[in-house]
Amino acid sequence: MNDYELRKFVAPEFVFGYGAAGLAGRHARNLGASRCLVVSDQGVAAAGHTEAVARTLRDEGIACATFLGVSENPRDTEVMQGSEVFRAEGCDAIVAVGGGSPMDCAKGIGIVVANGGHILNYEGVDAIPKPMPPLVCVPTTAGSSADVSQFAIIRDTPRRVKIAIVSKANVPDVALVDPLTTLTKPRELTAATGLDALTHAVEAYASNAHSPVTDMFALEAIRGIGTALFDVLDDLGSRDARARMALGSMNAGLAFSNAILGAVHALSHSLGGLLDLPHGECNALLLPFVVRRNYVAAPQRYRRVAEALGVADALAAPDDEVRDALFARLGDMRRRAGFDKGLAQYGVTRDQLAELARLALEDPCLSTNPAPLDARELEELYVEAF
Repeated sequence: MNDYELRKFVAPEFVFGYGAAGLAGRHARNLGASRCLVVSDQGVAAAGHTEAVARTLRDEGIACATFLGVSENPRDTEVMQGSEVFRAEGCDAIVAVGGGSPMDCAKGIGIVVANGGHILNYEGVDAIPKPMPPLVCVPTTAGSSADVSQFAIIRDTPRRVKIAIVSKANVPDVALVDPLTTLTKPRELTAATGLDALTHAVEAYASNAHSPVTDMFALEAIRGIGTALFDVLDDLGSRDARARMALGSMNAGLAFSNAILGAVHALSHSLGGLLDLPHGECNALLLPFVVRRNYVAAPQRYRRVAEALGVADALAAPDDEVRDALFARLGDMRRRAGFDKGLAQYGVTRDQLAELARLALEDPCLSTNPAPLDARELEELYVEAF
């Protein structure tokens, strides 16, 4: 690929830094909101973040209703319930507070109230004809980067698959990235979302749709997350480490929103859709195996990834040595983060692997994987991670 082929880059307005969450009311007012639907979940509400953001809305004279009915893997039914609340409450804007699940659900709600019909009608790329109401995102995790991306991932409950809705219409109007909101995250969630962010960056850098602009964000994210994640896990109360993780996650999101992803996410979406498994942990488990399989298709790209993660002689050693060292480094990071289970320990059975591979083959993220993979090869990757 010519590095200077035409490439677009989309991103929301974003504010990064301590106290950014406190600007939600001001930005909603600037967007013309008079009554907002605040989309969040029970855990985020219990931590106090939902009410803190709602207070900033009321301080600006903006009324608000709240929708907390969001699961870890947001479902189509929840999107439709939220859209009914939006209409019943007479809302004209949405504020999402939480991790990827509330933010993806909020995007789905916006799609439905603007376009009608069912959220499952909008699966695919550029399938949203009308823009959604104003959307402000306040992320409380450093991982999903839904606050800066053009993706919404929704679980299709009848088919038990995760669908990807990819469109510029999904890009929030404003992202308020406040590292202080992540201080309430427990260790396991911090680790899972951190490795999710690393996966975003690695897949974006290796993607066959990468560009010089996405490369810049992806490599910076890999370098930053490679050190910040374990600084956070060693001291969950470190504001500095939390800020570096939030910045790494945002950089990874800006990269993958535009370069798209790869086989790790295709495989992970299949697991999350069929078996409702945690997304970040699935990515953490699968990443080393996919990188090892992909290496031959993009060796210079993966050398740069290895270098960014501190692998010795990453630019000079023979390919097989760098490949194996990178595989070992990624596996070590996963174990240090506390995730040492295989698929079997998550309840996956061998007789499910062929169906999981079939579903992964249909995922749009696979189209930008650097190596072409068929159903048999995808099933083999599940076997390796078993």
